[in-house]
Formats: sequence, structure tokens, C-alpha cells
Amino acid sequence: MQISREKEAISAYLKLLQSKGAASGMLYKRSLFLDRLSENLADKSLDGAGYGRALDVVIKTIPAEDWHINLNAAREFYPFWVKDIKAIAAFNLHYGFDIGAIQWKPLPATLKSLTDSLALEKFDTAENWPLKAYVQALHDEGAEKIVVETRVKFAKIILIRLRDAPVKNHKSYRTAVDVTLPLFNNKEIKTLFLSVVREFYHFWTGNPDSAHNMFRDGSEEGFQ
Repeated sequence: MQISREKEAISAYLKLLQSKGAASGMLYKRSLFLDRLSENLADKSLDGAGYGRALDVVIKTIPAEDWHINLNAAREFYPFWVKDIKAIAAFNLHYGFDIGAIQWKPLPATLKSLTDSLALEKFDTAENWPLKAYVQALHDEGAEKIVVETRVKFAKIILIRLRDAPVKNHKSYRTAVDVTLPLFNNKEIKTLFLSVVREFYHFWTGNPDSAHNMFRDGSEEGFQ
């Protein structure tokens, strides 16, 4: 009997996690999520656009507090689904369980509380440095005042969410984003937030080529 490409990909992904020491409970939860995702992936072209649409449908049916772990599973599973051998090899080489990063989450908040707090928040030197660089890049791109103000507000929200992270790295950035994403109900605003997430990450990490990533609708692979 022929095994569907989704089931084959799920099996390969879970076997790799198991070989890395993943607990049975974790494997079970991820298999449940991937089974639901695979139902929406059937017969879709092997590309990021179709995958993103399927993921968007499934993630809306999941409680917000579970978004981070399932979005992370979706990112890890993608190369198995498209059979990207190079990406799978890199995943196998570098994959590990960072308990601190997995357990940490930003403190509970609402979008309104985060937005209202911006007028009173004081940002330290480490936070202001990427913000100023981001603002300068926006101005260099000729962005209008309202565009700059809106994008900087989103960048500040990201910084606030990262404040109590035990380690500031791509994993904590991912977690902060994933936990904040469910706070946005408007699809267009959520899309804009994700655009800022992609752009601002490069400034936050001090990437000297940060400005080259402005206003580009690319993947989020820079901070996977």
C-alpha cells in the first residue's frame, strides 16, 4: 500500500526527534498536530505558499497558548515535507533540546495593554540601539511618517516581550513572536506585524546588512 507523502514526512520527522531524545509525550502531541496539518496539505504543491495557507487554517483551531509549540513544529516539519535533504541534514546536525528556551514564555498581556504601555516605557541602551538603526533604515527607504511610527511601535512591542527572556537569541525571539501573534485579530495588521518581525530581527542581532532586508516579503528563515 502506498504511503502518502505527508505520512512519510511525519514518520521521518518524528523518528529524527526520537533519535535526539524527544520524550514520548512530546512526540505524541506533535504527531496529533501534524496529522491535522497533513489533512490540509494533501494534494497541495510542495511550496511555502501552500504550506503557509494550510498552516494558517489549522493554527486558528488551536488554543492560543499552544501556538508557539505547534508553530515551531511546523517550521521544523517543513523541510521534511518538501524533502529538502540539505535542510534536513542541517536540522539533524544542529537539533537539540534547549529546556530554558522551550519553557520560557513572555508574561501574559493583551495587545491593548502592550500598546498603552508604549507611551510610558523606557528603553535602555541595548534596546534603543537596534530601534534607532531600524528607524534610520526606514527613513533611508523613504517611508512615510505613519509607516515609521507604526513599524517602530511593533518593534517596541517585540522588545518588551523579550525583556524577561533568560537568554536573548533566535529561540527567545521566536517564542516572543509566537506568543504575541495570537493577540492580533485583524489579518492585515497581523501580516504587517510579521513583516516587522522579519525586518527588525536583523537590527536586533546587529546584522550589518540589516537595511538590505527592508520591505521584502521573504521567508522568516533569518531567525529560524
